[in-house]
Amino acid sequence: MDKQQIFSLLKQGNVTKISIAYFISFFGTAMAPIAMAFGVLELTGSTKDSAIVIAAPITGSIIIMLLGAAIADRTSRKGMIVVADIIATLAQLVIACLFIFEQANIVNLTILMLINGIAFGLHAPAAMGLIPQLVKKSDLQGTNAIVGIARSSAMILGAAAGGILVATFGAGMTLLIDAGTFALATFLVISLRPSKQIKSQGESIIQELKLGWKEFISRKWLWVIVVQFCFIVASVEAVYGLIGPAVVRDQMGGAADWGLIAAAIGVGTIVGGVASFYMRFTHPLKVATLTSFSFSFISLALIMPLPLHWIMLAAFLGGIGWEMFSILWTTTLHQAIPSHMLSRVSAYDHIGSIGLAPLGIVVAGFLYESLGFQIVLILCALTVIIPTVCVYCVREVREFRVSNLETGENLEAQSAQPTN
Repeated sequence: MDKQQIFSLLKQGNVTKISIAYFISFFGTAMAPIAMAFGVLELTGSTKDSAIVIAAPITGSIIIMLLGAAIADRTSRKGMIVVADIIATLAQLVIACLFIFEQANIVNLTILMLINGIAFGLHAPAAMGLIPQLVKKSDLQGTNAIVGIARSSAMILGAAAGGILVATFGAGMTLLIDAGTFALATFLVISLRPSKQIKSQGESIIQELKLGWKEFISRKWLWVIVVQFCFIVASVEAVYGLIGPAVVRDQMGGAADWGLIAAAIGVGTIVGGVASFYMRFTHPLKVATLTSFSFSFISLALIMPLPLHWIMLAAFLGGIGWEMFSILWTTTLHQAIPSHMLSRVSAYDHIGSIGLAPLGIVVAGFLYESLGFQIVLILCALTVIIPTVCVYCVREVREFRVSNLETGENLEAQSAQPTN
């Protein structure tokens, strides 16, 4: 994709609005984990107690996501996103006030973070299905890359700002700004003009979910990678949400240093997003799987821990890998899955990918205090590396082929045809 095509996409109102919405939303989202991690660690002084709060939103997502996906496919994906963002805005506003007025405790934070997770569980599958309603099929990879760069730019600025804000003003004020970003993004989503949604015509929500499961399980390349990410996300969430901030608090310079590390991830995701404009792969899932090894780099760098600039380099490389995987994976799903099934299939993807994350966070929090941070980080790195090696050995993943996405030709998965 050349510059002219990029500017052509940006001239489309839907692409511009969704990109700005992502930028605003993820600016706040990048600050929130830093604020929550250091705010809860300061409140409890314990990684074991903090793990319960940090794991709560993922648990909430798992509880609601399938139902949310089925409703999104039957009703309005745009409407579902608006409802989810309003819920997230209100929950984050209350959390901010609890910290500001020193009323926060494990119980009320856990409940509110659970509600935050429910909001994400409603948002994620609807958002996956909405993008193909905003642009032509031939523009999907370019649009995903533009949205990815907007998200990544916001992550850089938000993470750096979050580290400074938490260190200077505390978790409450930082989360208050995050609530405001959700509200602004909601107004932009309301202004989108998607194409008419092809709605699912199943007899009931249970039937809808069964059809979605059949679509999901029929593609080996799909469910194998989801199983891989069940372990990877458990590791990444444990490190990024809890163990990383705890190590930086105990061994390094605290929230400001972690803000720089998180910003380095964001810089890497921008590089990965820009690269995705120009790179086309005959075997996209093979490349995506290879990028997954980079998700272990931060864990490995924190084991010593290395000096801050080396940890930032590891974060930068991990960010490149994460964004390239995200764009290749998202575009493959957009092309391979029938549009009326997309929210439900993506819900199974999300649930499978985050299924072990709450357990991973809680276990990591306990092991941090009982075995020390180095053992925990080694285990987290292996939890990324071993499943990735296993997935690379799967022929359907290595040999998956896709036609040129810019021409809008049909996707071709020669060795990964549905079995139904």
